[in-house]
Amino acid sequence: MSRLLATCLTVALAAVLAVGTAYGVVALLEAAPDQPNTPLITYEQADQGS
Repeated sequence: MSRLLATCLTVALAAVLAVGTAYGVVALLEAAPDQPNTPLITYEQADQGS
């Protein structure tokens, strides 16, 4: 019976750690500042005459 209890506690602890890690990763990603969406290279466009 003690092995079954130890197994159940280990599974519960692993699940809690997995959920906590997932929330931590999401929190870190939300805390990171957004990167600017500026192109590295821009091309000048010539006027398209009719």
